[in-house]
Amino acid sequence: MKQLSRIVVVGASVAGLTAAEALRHHGFTGDLTIVGAESWPPYDRPPLSKQILRGTWQSNRVTLRRPDALDALGADWRLGVAATRLDTDARELTLTDGGVLPYDGLVIATGVTPRQLPAGHELGSVHLLRTLDDALALRAGLLAATSVAVVGAGFLGSEVAAIARELGRNVTLIDPLPAPLIRQFGGHVAQLCAELHAQRGVTVRSGTIVTALCGHDGRVTCLNLDDGDHVSADLVLVAIGSTPAVDWLTGSGLNLDDGIRCDQTCRAAPGVVAAGDLASWSHPQFGRMRVEHRMNATEQGTAAARTLLGAATPFAPVPYFWSDQYDVKIQAYGRPSGEAKLHIIADDPATHQFAALYSTDGRVTGAVTWNLPRQARDLRRHVAERTPWRQALGVRRG
Repeated sequence: MKQLSRIVVVGASVAGLTAAEALRHHGFTGDLTIVGAESWPPYDRPPLSKQILRGTWQSNRVTLRRPDALDALGADWRLGVAATRLDTDARELTLTDGGVLPYDGLVIATGVTPRQLPAGHELGSVHLLRTLDDALALRAGLLAATSVAVVGAGFLGSEVAAIARELGRNVTLIDPLPAPLIRQFGGHVAQLCAELHAQRGVTVRSGTIVTALCGHDGRVTCLNLDDGDHVSADLVLVAIGSTPAVDWLTGSGLNLDDGIRCDQTCRAAPGVVAAGDLASWSHPQFGRMRVEHRMNATEQGTAAARTLLGAATPFAPVPYFWSDQYDVKIQAYGRPSGEAKLHIIADDPATHQFAALYSTDGRVTGAVTWNLPRQARDLRRHVAERTPWRQALGVRRG
């Protein structure tokens, strides 16, 4: 393989930073440029919907590395500048400031963009949550709000609804599906989530679609629902999912089917790898997948860097994600879903603890725990080894 001399990393969040660090760690000594659309140095995103919104952390605590560690990378940092075009034939990247960056190795880690409702986002106090600036604006809005509506009951929406309720706001959680997080965990766990929010005073409106946002004097005042009802709110968070941030790659020749389509080693094209939320790759165990979770961004950034340097191996992590809601920590490994068969390992309503395995074709493919962190680590092994579920049910019960 030709020795690389100029590598550009597009995306300065977890996946991009981890890739840059891995490049240096594995011996790359050439020119390294890191492009980031935000002006902030690399920061962690999970605390945005947790500690930052709750007010227990100041913004500087989400920074991923100290300034001296970033300096040690010897990189040319281009923060506050976005990529607008990629020419894979010429191996050139065009930026919003008009600059053109040549490369012989490219890491793409531009993440995802929040989806929006068809209309209403021009109203004041209608928020999205993806960036640190978004989180700071939402925190200020929550402190001033009285009634909050959260549109979307996935991880992000459920976490924000919990914090808004902890802050004493009247909260309505709205989602077209039958229960919060049902797509991620299936009906049993979703019902636990719905009960958790209801017990804390959140109004859960499941199976309902928002048809319009209404306002007065330029600020949101209510939401119209498809059942003819209305929900009053002076702050709205829209958390209806995200799309891979790949519009700038149109015409590049890369396969943009659900993000950037890669092989098992995160390679998207000669000299081009992808990592993080926008990378769709072929997992040796789970098949083609794209994972929008923090741990995957870290692991995939490292794997993509190794591939770029000629040390490619199949990227085969055990996916891990977690969610903090009120005093509950939900942890999951593998691919839990409503389509898989659920096997309850532990269930103690008195202590609010729960654990379960998911199986497909007779073998464990996922695990979820509810306030059982030690058990979560134990169950991970069965996901990694695809243990027959009958055998796995012999594990020690919580």
